Amino acid sequence: MNDFVKKASQKISKLSPEQITSFVKSIIDEKDRLDSILSSLSTGLIIVDCDWKIIDLNKSAERLLPFKNHGQDLKTECDAVWTQILDADISAYIKKCAEEERTNVNDEFSIQNNDGYRFITLTIVPLVKKEWNDDDEVTDTTIAGSIITIEDITEKRQQEILLHRMESLASLTNLAASVAHEIKNPLGAISIHIQLLKKAVAKARNSDGMLPSEKFMENYISVINEEIDNLNKIVVDFLFAVRPVQANLHLVNPDELLSTFVQFFGPELENKNIHLSTKLSNSNTRLLLDEKLFREILINITQNAVSAIQSRYPDRESKLGEIAVESFVKNDFYYLTIADNGCGMDSKTAEHIFEPYYTTKANGTGLGLTTVYKIIKEFRGDIDAKSVQDHGTVFTIKLPIPQNKIKLLADNSSQKEERKI
Repeated sequence: MNDFVKKASQKISKLSPEQITSFVKSIIDEKDRLDSILSSLSTGLIIVDCDWKIIDLNKSAERLLPFKNHGQDLKTECDAVWTQILDADISAYIKKCAEEERTNVNDEFSIQNNDGYRFITLTIVPLVKKEWNDDDEVTDTTIAGSIITIEDITEKRQQEILLHRMESLASLTNLAASVAHEIKNPLGAISIHIQLLKKAVAKARNSDGMLPSEKFMENYISVINEEIDNLNKIVVDFLFAVRPVQANLHLVNPDELLSTFVQFFGPELENKNIHLSTKLSNSNTRLLLDEKLFREILINITQNAVSAIQSRYPDRESKLGEIAVESFVKNDFYYLTIADNGCGMDSKTAEHIFEPYYTTKANGTGLGLTTVYKIIKEFRGDIDAKSVQDHGTVFTIKLPIPQNKIKLLADNSSQKEERKI
C-alpha cells in the first residue's frame, strides 16, 4: 500500500478537506495503476472470493477462457466462477478444487476454437490477506479467496510436436541408406540381364542375322520384369514409411475414448462369441492424442485379436475367445494393454509385425500394424507385442503424460480453518 494512503487511513478523522481530497486521489491513482498492470498482463488472472464468486479478472482471462458473459457482467454475476465457464472440463476442475478445498494446484487443458486447439495451464493459489499494525508488522493472515491464473502454452506444445517430427525426419537418413542398399541388388540384376540380351542380339546380327529363340529372350525379360517389381515394392514401402501422419493433437481422456470404443465394438464381439473384459485406470489422465487416430489404433489391434481367436477356435459357436483391455498410470506414463487368447505368433513373426506389407494373413495388406506403429510414434509413445504361439498375444502401448513443469509449494495452512475475509 502507498505509504501516504496507509498513514492517512489511520488518521483520516484528523485530515483537512484538502488532505482528504489528496487521499482519495492517491487511492484512485493506485487503483488505476493496478488496473493497468492487471490489464497489461499476458497471463490471465481471475480473483475470486471464498464463495468462488468473481471479484476481478483481466482481459487476458476473457481472451483465454470461454465465458458465458463478458466484461462487467462477469464481475456482477452472483454465481460461482465455474458456472460462467463454457468449457466443461475446466468448469468441472475448478468446481472440484473448490469442493475439496484444494489450493496450490495446476493442470493442463485444451480448448478448441476456429484455428484448432489452444493449450492452457490453469493454476489455483490462495488469495492471502495480511493484517498490519502501526509498526508495519504482520499481525494476522487470512484466506480471502483464490487466484486463478491462465497461461497460454500453445506455442510451447506446438514446438514440442514440431521438434518430435523433425527428430523423426532425421531418422530417415538411416532409412534412406537402407533403401539405397536394397535398390542396388535389383538394379545390378537388371543391368546384367540387359547386357546379356544386348550381347545375344549383337552376336545374332553379326552372324546369320537371326534373333535368339523366343524362350531365350523371355527368360532374360522375365528376370528383368521381376526385378522391376521388386524395385517398385521397395519404393512404395519407402514412401509409406516416410509419409507423415496428419494428427490433430489435443488433450483428451483416453479412458473415455476406450469406454466409447468398448460400447461400440462390444456387440460385434458378442455376436462372434468373444468375451470382452475391461479394467480402466479411471485416473482422469489427459493425453495429447488425435481421437480419430486413437480409435484407428484400437480397431486395428482388436481386429487382429479377433482374427487370431477365430484362427485358434474355428468353431464359431465356441465361447472360448477372450479379449482383455486394461489401462493404468505409472511413472508419468499411461499404459494400455490389449490381450487376446488367440493363435499367437512365433518369435520370428513377432519381430516383423510392424514392418510395411508384412502379413501372415492370406488376404491381409500388411499395413494395419504399421499404421498403428506410426500413429503411436506421432503420439510420442511406444508399442510392444509379446506373443506365445497357441496361447495368445499382448500388445502394450505406452504414452507420455504431458508435464507442464510448473512446481508449486505445498499449502501448509490448515484447509479446515474457517476462512476470514
